Amino acid sequence: MRRIGTFIATHPHRVLGLTVLVTLVAVVSLFRLQFNADVASFITEGNERGEAFAALNEKYATQDPINVVLSLPEGEVFTDRANLIELTEFRDELLQVEGVASIASLVPEVSPIDGTVISPVLVSVAPDEILQSLISGPLAELLLSADEQSTLLMVVPEADGIDVARALKNLSGPDGTEVTISGNPAVYAAVIDILGWFLLIIPPTVLFLLVGTFYTNVGDRKLSLLAVVPALLGSLWTFGLLAILGREIDIVTVIVPIFVLVMGSADGLHFVTHFQDISKETSDKAERVVSTLRQVGIPMILTTVSTAVGFLSLLAADVRPIRQLGLFAAIGVVIAGIISFFTLPALMTRIGVAEHTRGPLLGSRITGALRWMAMRRWTAAILVAVVAIFAAVFIPRLAVDSDPLFFFDDDHEVRQAFERTEALFGGATPLIGEFSFDHRDPQGSLATATASSAALEALPGVRSVFSLADLATALPSETTASIIDGSIDSPIGDLVSDDGLRFMLLPTEFTSEDLQGWLDYAESSDEVLIITGLPVLWDEMARLILGAQVWSVIAALVLLTAMLLLAYRKLLPTLAALLPLVLTIAALLSFIAGSGIQLNLITAVASSIVIGVGIDYAIHFVAAIDHAREDGPGYVLRAIDRAGRPIVANALGIAIALTALLFSPLRPHHHISGIMWVSMTVAALGALVVIPALLPKEGVRGPESGSLDS
Repeated sequence: MRRIGTFIATHPHRVLGLTVLVTLVAVVSLFRLQFNADVASFITEGNERGEAFAALNEKYATQDPINVVLSLPEGEVFTDRANLIELTEFRDELLQVEGVASIASLVPEVSPIDGTVISPVLVSVAPDEILQSLISGPLAELLLSADEQSTLLMVVPEADGIDVARALKNLSGPDGTEVTISGNPAVYAAVIDILGWFLLIIPPTVLFLLVGTFYTNVGDRKLSLLAVVPALLGSLWTFGLLAILGREIDIVTVIVPIFVLVMGSADGLHFVTHFQDISKETSDKAERVVSTLRQVGIPMILTTVSTAVGFLSLLAADVRPIRQLGLFAAIGVVIAGIISFFTLPALMTRIGVAEHTRGPLLGSRITGALRWMAMRRWTAAILVAVVAIFAAVFIPRLAVDSDPLFFFDDDHEVRQAFERTEALFGGATPLIGEFSFDHRDPQGSLATATASSAALEALPGVRSVFSLADLATALPSETTASIIDGSIDSPIGDLVSDDGLRFMLLPTEFTSEDLQGWLDYAESSDEVLIITGLPVLWDEMARLILGAQVWSVIAALVLLTAMLLLAYRKLLPTLAALLPLVLTIAALLSFIAGSGIQLNLITAVASSIVIGVGIDYAIHFVAAIDHAREDGPGYVLRAIDRAGRPIVANALGIAIALTALLFSPLRPHHHISGIMWVSMTVAALGALVVIPALLPKEGVRGPESGSLDS
């Protein structure tokens, strides 16, 4: 450490110059960042059911439709001619929106019988029997609500539906009507807006709270700012790397810079805190750096690796966005650790630190309380007992969230629009499937499809099943034949392929058991080739998330145990460092279950993150104990005086800084804030209270000799 510290202190310009160069490259790269708002892509890549869903959509050349629900005032219905005229005019207005390819409406664009364009004028003069055929045909069940007060228009975009969804959102319906927009493109448009807002508001708020918390424990503004510089640069460099590699930012990876910022600040805080203490003993810049690195250099390396290991354990998850978050958060933490080890010391030798700094606002109170608890071992027993009781009661209640809109609050307009559409028409995003179809016997295949539809509709949770078989009963045989051979385009995508007949399954309220019943029926039926859709995929995602939670925790614990055994070369110090971590995991999972939070794409990563960060406190405390043991009995108390303050400061910094996530529009971010408060509190107390209880009493008082590995 002396050679490294001396080099940094005598050649700071080299280290700082390289840091500035890489930072400039990262800043320039940020202009290449792109967003991925396609939430469905999380589950269509990398697993069998997702790939089957994507293949079926490609086979039938379907685009995600934008669902536009037009609702009349109370007492009016769409069976009235005047309202049908207004519907036709509204349909034509939607068709004028740039990017709209076609619209499936109660009043179609052209007559399926003779190809006549159906205009508002034609509707106004058409005979009553013609209008009656529109509102009583097979499409009516799909597009007209039971009370006839609302109708669904399925707007199919030409390509990317996000811009179309935004444009439709600004349209108003006829006077007195209500317009509701839903569908996946509407979700993606909302997510794009959220991601941009998040990156503009949340990271600066986190940074402000982090620096403020550090200041209360360091007592020096300059040192508080310097402590977060490595993590800030780590976040910047990581996002620059994402841009250079062409990776897109989604609702999961958008939180990467937040994690890097708060998790990567630990090493910077420990360095400046110890540097502050050494500065009171010597004015020699090189000696300050060397002495600080000698005390915290190895723990900084170990904690950087341990935090990275916590994130890398997420690679065990079979979910692409979780793996990407784990990989790049680990990279960011390692970058922050390297900057803390090299750039931060170089920066402090150039800036300098005053010999007399203001005392920390909370330092003496915190260390005093920790000393009091360390001297009374029953406090550790109480902490362990409370966590164990909560774990036994609540962990069995852990549940996985299979809601595809889990990231929206209950009062968000997107969720409310989906719920309204589902209540009226049986699902804002219906399931899709495929019947077998033989072009040598089209009528027989349609009859078989009709029978299969009836069998599906008899299953619990199924409202209706719609396919060409339903249209064929109302269309001339020549028109049906033209749809089968592809000479007539359908506004809702291709209905027939070389060997299949696409259908839509509209659910009512259903359970996971109902969904599994549909899949079991398809598996046992020769006529139903597949049933898929977002509800199926999100049910699969729930299984993958639970697996991600289990395997990432196991992977993190195994990797950390191996790392600590390699570093300490003794079993007892390894177990002493791991015990507070196990306690933290138990408290974390108990809180998730007890508070009603469910595991999802974002909250499922919390355990691995807490493992990586929580072990840092034990590593720094064990290192401080070993350093303090050289001066004889009372070494635990001296270690608390030296390491207790930065450990508590970092735990509070993470918890308080992540309180900024309460301002996020994404609901799981609110949960992460609460999770981190509980986890960081238990992790810090577990290290500073439980570890002393495992050591000989001479660590806190008395003349008896002892050691951590005795």
